[in-house]
Amino acid sequence: MKTTHRLFTPMTLLQTVLLLVGGAGSTLKGQGKNVYLVYVGTYTVRHSQGIYAYRFEARTGRLSSLGLAAESTSPSFLAADPTGRFLYAVNEVASYQGKKSGAVSAFSIDRHTGRLTGLNEVSSSGPGPCFVSLDKTGKYVLVANYDGGSVAVFPVLADGRLGEATSFVQHEGSSADRERQSGPHAHSIEVSPDNRFALAADLGLDKLLVYRFDPAQGSLTPNQPDSAMVRGGLGPRHFAFHPSGKFVYLVSEMGSAVTAFSYDGASGTLHEIETISTLPKGFTGQNDDAEIAVHPDGKFLYASNRGHDSIAVFSIDPAKGTLTPIQDVPTQGKTPRNFSVDPAGSYLFAANQDSDTLVIFRIDVRTGRLTPTGQVVNIASPVCVTLVRAQ
Repeated sequence: MKTTHRLFTPMTLLQTVLLLVGGAGSTLKGQGKNVYLVYVGTYTVRHSQGIYAYRFEARTGRLSSLGLAAESTSPSFLAADPTGRFLYAVNEVASYQGKKSGAVSAFSIDRHTGRLTGLNEVSSSGPGPCFVSLDKTGKYVLVANYDGGSVAVFPVLADGRLGEATSFVQHEGSSADRERQSGPHAHSIEVSPDNRFALAADLGLDKLLVYRFDPAQGSLTPNQPDSAMVRGGLGPRHFAFHPSGKFVYLVSEMGSAVTAFSYDGASGTLHEIETISTLPKGFTGQNDDAEIAVHPDGKFLYASNRGHDSIAVFSIDPAKGTLTPIQDVPTQGKTPRNFSVDPAGSYLFAANQDSDTLVIFRIDVRTGRLTPTGQVVNIASPVCVTLVRAQ
């Protein structure tokens, strides 16, 4: 892939005009709490140019395009800060400024129009960054470098720009699969609900690592114990905390499974409860899991299957944390990568990477079941979906 040192560029005058006037690109001001900006990160290898924006009215379920919000090189994963003022993207490339590294880009958000303005970019401290998140204060950005097998923390400056890394940890080791797990592959990192710990899923190590996070210094130090292991060859990818803070759910890419852990928030320790398949009985094809999310009310869990091309739906036992399969829903496309659930828990947005579509499902808040709304949006190589409340 050819890359340049400048990974984002300002919007053209024409793009700005399209966002500000007429039709789907009209201003969002005064639309109320039920209007969201939906940002989609992409791989810029097949007709895509960067991050795309949409306007979503939760009351009507209507999604309309706002066009290209910012030009950027393979902004595969996105995260918005808690205030909705800034958006951060990992540029999933292998080389940046002549070094083996990807980049992290910072943007300011115009919550009236959806426009993104590039602020700055920094090295991700390792090649192939694939995940970005923020701590609960919005003062630090955390990044997982898949190819480099490392995690890093970056300070957010007063104007939203990123400073140089305040912490960097290189993972070490391997696991059962000699081809895919010969070394570490950090796949995600997020802080705990109380902002005291950071958990990192590493596909190459079959571990969910636990770090103590210092929100004053932006530092990571290994917890004791420093990790929870899963069965060899599962390949951990992403995880989600239960709203109660009592459970953590880890989706494993290679093993097509979800592992439920009990979580002790005081000590940051994890204990496995169960591991359950995300695939229906009888399926024998190739599959790699991708994303996981817990419904805002804590009653349901969702996980995406790439190969079976579906969203697996589970109910959650509120006392035990165990899972019961209740539905497998086709995503109406190929290779569902990331998906997002809106804050009210009424809709799920699924990004089908290899069929170039974003598909919207309505969530039955009583049963957790998904029903397609009929809305299918064409977008090249969608990877990540992030919602920001509009003004």
